[in-house]
Amino acid sequence: MTTHFTSGVTNVSASGSGGHVKQPSRHKYHEYFNDFDVYTAADWTITTTEDGSGSAAEALVDGDGGLLQVTNAAGDNDHDFFQLKKEGFKYEAGKQLGFYFRFKASDATQSDVVAGLQVTDTTPLDVSDGVFFLKADGAATIDFVVEKDGTQSTLTLPNSLADDTFMTVGFLYNPKDQKFHVYQNNVLAGTVVSTNAPDDEELNVSFGIQNGAAAAKVLTVDYVHALKERTANTEL
Repeated sequence: MTTHFTSGVTNVSASGSGGHVKQPSRHKYHEYFNDFDVYTAADWTITTTEDGSGSAAEALVDGDGGLLQVTNAAGDNDHDFFQLKKEGFKYEAGKQLGFYFRFKASDATQSDVVAGLQVTDTTPLDVSDGVFFLKADGAATIDFVVEKDGTQSTLTLPNSLADDTFMTVGFLYNPKDQKFHVYQNNVLAGTVVSTNAPDDEELNVSFGIQNGAAAAKVLTVDYVHALKERTANTEL
């Protein structure tokens, strides 16, 4: 049964500037969300290698929910990596940090796929700092990585990726237990301690695909979502 709060609901103190607004404050979190009903290439720094035949392409395609399709050229190790123009997120031990990504890959084994929050880098498969998901060439398993200055803590997710089949991965850092809670298809896959959390770097929304063989591989993204609980006294 639907519950009605006709006088409103809020998540801020009554004495704050948003305390009498009849809805929760959106300022409690900094969020980036893209459902790919629209796509603007200029929003992204795109790193592309096209040694094989053809050329890389990034375009919206038909599909329920909005879809961005990323297609590589056909050389081994050809790639297409995306990062927002600026680093807008930073890990803090006392604040929630999260990332969610729904995607599929045309080849679940002969491709590398990366998605998460990383320092700006033209080689995101070999980045030094970040909190991200990585599917390596030659395997269909996905690892969750927490990395600072090249030192990692990792968790292997239980379910393998299948060809051309959507999967959702995500994490939420909980400041109460100081662990990253990791999810696969909206089911808790495990936790990772924050020992190697990159606390001295701003991080960027990042994702992309690299060929694991001399054939074009395709990454299809349904949505990407990053969030960070704001620091004290910056919300309403």
